[in-house]
Amino acid sequence: MRNALVFVLIAAAAVSVSGCDTDDTPAAAPPTTTSTAGTFADAAGAVPTDASPKSGPASSGAALTVTDIRIGRQPGFDRVVYALGGTGSPGWQVAYTDRATQDGSGKTVDVAGRAILEVRILGSAYPFDSTVAPFAGPDPVTDPGTPTITGVYKRLVYEGVTQSYIGVDADQPPFSVTALADPPRLVIDIATR
Repeated sequence: MRNALVFVLIAAAAVSVSGCDTDDTPAAAPPTTTSTAGTFADAAGAVPTDASPKSGPASSGAALTVTDIRIGRQPGFDRVVYALGGTGSPGWQVAYTDRATQDGSGKTVDVAGRAILEVRILGSAYPFDSTVAPFAGPDPVTDPGTPTITGVYKRLVYEGVTQSYIGVDADQPPFSVTALADPPRLVIDIATR
């Protein structure tokens, strides 16, 4: 009986000590990583041949937020990947434009390069509606390893559309647009010359 009582007291002390954490800060979540190689290898991969405007519809009820933007080089083209979080699949309207202006305000966006490719991601939602943390990276996003792309500028959401601009250091080269799933992404490939 005495051994049982000693065991109970030791167990109770251990439980009370383990519950006495003086740090009220929640434990940090383990870091997450994304596979750039997978993202850059799973789209069509053909060198784009057409510079005409491209569009596609969003799925019904789509509510997506841009969570990351990556730039990379492939043989014959440079790639921009908009990673998305939320529900549904994105639609898009992508075309060259003479001027970069923000939807709603009409403010000019300064974009470096010889051409400006406007990317409009349809089915977008404000982060407080999608409950997804938005991309908090630099503006513009750049990568010295992709000289054709001078930068990816702004990511403004207005009336269900995320508007972004890609600066291109070439005269309106061909491009393609691909939507990917699991997780949702919008991929823009721009031919290099």
